[in-house]
Amino acid sequence: MDNKIRREDALEYHSKGRPGKIEVVPTKPTLTQRDLSMAYSPGVAEPCLEIAADPHNVNKYTIRGNLVGVISNGTAVLGLGNIGPLASKPVMEGKGILFKIFADIDVFDIEVDATDVDHFVSVVKALEPTFGGINLEDIKAPECFEIERRLKEEMNIPVMHDDQHGTAIIVAAAMLNAAEIVKKKIDKLNIVVSGAGASAISCMKLLISLGAKRENFVVNDTHGIIRKDRENLEPMKKDFATSKNLHTLEEAMKNADVFIGLSKGNIVSAQMLLSMAKNPIVFALANPDPEIEYELAVATRKDLIMATGRSDNPNQVNNVLGFPYLFRGALDVSATGINEEMKLAAVKALAELAKKPVPDMVAHAYNQPKMAFGKEYIIPKPMDTRLITTVAPAVAKAAIASGVAKKIITDWPAYEEELRNRIGLDPKITRVIVNHAKKDPKRVVFAEGDNEKILKAAQIVRDEHIAIPILLGNKKRIAQVIEDFNLDLADVQVIDPNDDTSKMRVFADKLYEKRKRKGLTPAEAYRSMHHRNYFGISMVEAGDADAFISGLTRNYPSTIRPALQLIGVRDGIKSVAGMYVLITKRGPLFFADTTINLNPKAEDLVNIAELTANAVRELEIEPVIAMLSFSNFGSNQAIEPKEVSNAVEILKAKHPEMIIDGEMQANFALNNDLLKEHFPFSTLVDKNVNTLIFPDLNSGNIAYKMMQEIGGAEAIGPVLLGLKKSVHVLQLGSSVREIVNMVALAVMDAQLKL
Repeated sequence: MDNKIRREDALEYHSKGRPGKIEVVPTKPTLTQRDLSMAYSPGVAEPCLEIAADPHNVNKYTIRGNLVGVISNGTAVLGLGNIGPLASKPVMEGKGILFKIFADIDVFDIEVDATDVDHFVSVVKALEPTFGGINLEDIKAPECFEIERRLKEEMNIPVMHDDQHGTAIIVAAAMLNAAEIVKKKIDKLNIVVSGAGASAISCMKLLISLGAKRENFVVNDTHGIIRKDRENLEPMKKDFATSKNLHTLEEAMKNADVFIGLSKGNIVSAQMLLSMAKNPIVFALANPDPEIEYELAVATRKDLIMATGRSDNPNQVNNVLGFPYLFRGALDVSATGINEEMKLAAVKALAELAKKPVPDMVAHAYNQPKMAFGKEYIIPKPMDTRLITTVAPAVAKAAIASGVAKKIITDWPAYEEELRNRIGLDPKITRVIVNHAKKDPKRVVFAEGDNEKILKAAQIVRDEHIAIPILLGNKKRIAQVIEDFNLDLADVQVIDPNDDTSKMRVFADKLYEKRKRKGLTPAEAYRSMHHRNYFGISMVEAGDADAFISGLTRNYPSTIRPALQLIGVRDGIKSVAGMYVLITKRGPLFFADTTINLNPKAEDLVNIAELTANAVRELEIEPVIAMLSFSNFGSNQAIEPKEVSNAVEILKAKHPEMIIDGEMQANFALNNDLLKEHFPFSTLVDKNVNTLIFPDLNSGNIAYKMMQEIGGAEAIGPVLLGLKKSVHVLQLGSSVREIVNMVALAVMDAQLKL
């Protein structure tokens, strides 16, 4: 399935608010005059003198040791070609984001207006004092080879052209595992390569380093098979010219063990695939259309191992598996370069990681509970959090062993813990939820189907295959908004409850049966169905939809009430609760109750904590729970903290395996050093608290909103806990992004409840 990105959405994403995707933020206090004097003059003179006395101190006193330059001249940008340095800047900003979220590496993107090799090399070389490493990006061949060679020779920091080596590292790791599965030795593989650009050349060189024979390669470019008798061959291509009597890709494919495609889509036919040797390995890596479509390939050969560059197929060859961790390891030992030993270490680390048991969080994120090493899993998934603690240390060790490291790591367990702390889980939990939803999209009915934001979100969840939207509202009004915003929702179901009187009567009768002993009359039940919340929730209750979303323009009780009346709470649950997921720099935090229970007693707090803990576990995260108050462990004997303390006692007795403590103030819950100093007996000492249970609705609601507005946290919620089916309420005035995240969570919730 294609992930369709609408032009309007892409442009809005890059332009809305602060233009671009990145910003520079201070990492030290800057609030007072003294702070500013420390940051600049006169305080800045002291670290300057220390660096002047010993240049190695630059990494101690500045960002340089964690700063990579992503540098391009825009001559080969993605599939867009030579669009120039200015037009390449959005791509370079994007690459910087990947460095940051996967490996916590800071990036300045540099777009150089220089196509001449000497000029480009001169500019980049002059930047060495600024950066701890250089990632060259989107530079066309053959110039990219010479540029990288010279910069590696002339600079004393890691330099890598990711378009060459990033792809090669992932391909090589996948090839090692694929060859092992089909029981073929790499030095015996007959390999056909389509494409002779930077990536293809580097892939072949790295495979040769792993044991492949140069004479076993046959390379095809736009002019056909690269043969020794072809005139005017570039030096890089000449190295891989064959003397075999082959002229076309079709001829080369006969009896080949391996096909690696780094060229263009749909150039390999089913017949060509059938002509390959037994148990063929096919890496069709052209994007967005592979050299042969995955579905056609696996239908043609059952003995095939297939990889593509696409995320919607098994075995995605994705550079993000390599470059963040390669540079992470290199920076952490102050390496003077990235050499062959470091690249091979990354290859072998990736290959070995794929053979290890897959964490539940990863398997569930991709909705593949039986994910294990084999034909459809030869390379780790990008969301595997073990990548940073597997690849980066392997690279660092290789740098030390090969003599290019200026810093020696001796405590490797401590280093791995440092790596884990660098990335947390903050950006990953959202991807887990979204990817979980994508694997089995559910029907989500939107009460406010005529709202601009809802329709934009519906477009995204439809295009991204997160959900199947159903829109409630006036059909003419919805059609007009769709036209006004140039949306493509022609195939989305639109229902006007006022037009569907027969369904309205059926739903009203069901509501009446549920509520007749609560004083509801048949006429009142029928009138209720004119309200979209009642109608939409009735659709979920009747099985006409799987999840319900409302609340963007309506007050909270107007959504909760029909949900409780029509769907009700799960068996064994006393009452519902509301939770927010706050995405923060320290990782995800789960706040409850933030929306439902006004002044909970001890037994209510127990119910809230149990519901929240179960919800956190469903996200494959172990809850570490702090029960909050204005008191610390009995320091105040008021009624409110006593209720919290009693709840903790009940929970510890009822769930001895639960990691929980309280009552306690929020700063002690979130600051381990403070907690250890003053309350070393707490079960939360040296634990990373991720779940906060508030003593009342006031404090919970205020806290999450302050975190949003002042703390810069992104919120997903409110998540309704305890209902039999998936019903969720948006924050009043939610952004399109927040709506999409909420829909993904609602789909995941529906998957678990169906």
